[in-house]
Amino acid sequence: MTFTFVSNYINHHQIPLCEALYKMLGENFTFIQTMPMEEERVAMGWSVDLKKLPYVLCLYEKEYECLKKLAESDVVLFGWTEREDIVAARLQSGRTTLRVSERLYREGQWKAVSPRGLIAKYNEHVKYRRQNVCMLCAGAYTASDFHLIGAYPDKMFRWGYFTALRKYDETQLDAMKIQDGALHIVWAGRFIPLKHPEYVVRLAKRLRDKGCRYHIHMLGDGELEPSMKQEVTDLGLTGSFTFYGYTEPEKVRDVMEQCHIHLFTSNYLEGWGAVVNEGMNSGCVEVVNAQVGAAPYLIRHGENGLVYPDGSYEKMEALVEDLFAHWDDRKKMGWAAYETIRDMWNAEHAAKELLRFVCDLQKGRIIAAEEGPLSNAPVIRPGKMYQSMMDGSL
Repeated sequence: MTFTFVSNYINHHQIPLCEALYKMLGENFTFIQTMPMEEERVAMGWSVDLKKLPYVLCLYEKEYECLKKLAESDVVLFGWTEREDIVAARLQSGRTTLRVSERLYREGQWKAVSPRGLIAKYNEHVKYRRQNVCMLCAGAYTASDFHLIGAYPDKMFRWGYFTALRKYDETQLDAMKIQDGALHIVWAGRFIPLKHPEYVVRLAKRLRDKGCRYHIHMLGDGELEPSMKQEVTDLGLTGSFTFYGYTEPEKVRDVMEQCHIHLFTSNYLEGWGAVVNEGMNSGCVEVVNAQVGAAPYLIRHGENGLVYPDGSYEKMEALVEDLFAHWDDRKKMGWAAYETIRDMWNAEHAAKELLRFVCDLQKGRIIAAEEGPLSNAPVIRPGKMYQSMMDGSL
């Protein structure tokens, strides 16, 4: 089987899956990068040395070779490309094709009423609804958005991002956690409004006022970083915080391994949220906004992490306070989180399921996995998602 993955550019969130596919397929696997990485992403440390990745071809450097590869590959998986012309050419051929997408309407499904938007979505997605093409939903809210426009009926499946897997036994992982009598909380991301870093400072004040022993590790930079640091100083919380600034992904993982709780406070604009994978792999107890795309797929509330509804600071605060009050009973969720990534939501497992799925698809059969990647993506309205997580109907 020849398999080609096409996306705007390769980064550390996609490399683990590509490495797994390359290991299984060898030179029959290709990643086509359609554009150079933006300077903003390069500054964030997302760039990679393409010369070290033998399976990567750049469309903007070798267009003829790339187009030939797209025409001849048995299976093509398209991510976001900014080249709908090459996607359309493949779809018109009728050959086995997959698409992967985060949600269409992050700011609200009311945007689906736009006539211009509907025409574009029809041409990109709906017109091929009966052909041999399926949608991999990189986030739990994606299926509802595509269902709203009538695309990919009964052909939408759970997917996501698959970060580098680190393996430990339970004793090793427990020994890596800081043992100083305090609970260590990690927050990692850009200091921008959609990620709500201010929630962490507000929480720190509350924990201090309640007499909790804690230390907060904040990794990342961004426009809100100076004001967050100043607020920490003004509140007299300097000794309870460590600000790392911009941090390489490997170092982020090192810090997570030492911490007990991972907070992820992004709002509904966060399509997936790969740091949730990383926090779970590090054995942290997750406290995550349920509006984040990864949360409904990865977290079973009260078993391998905790979610709070509607970006509510108050509900998040209550969950963290409960962790401090009942840590001995709650900390087991950290190991369960690790097992979720180790056993199911990792690149190797996803690659195996993907190849199994497309082999069947080429034979005219659509056979979903029972759980995890490539299982059926349930169509649940955004406003109903949290309740579905709570009652187990997801």
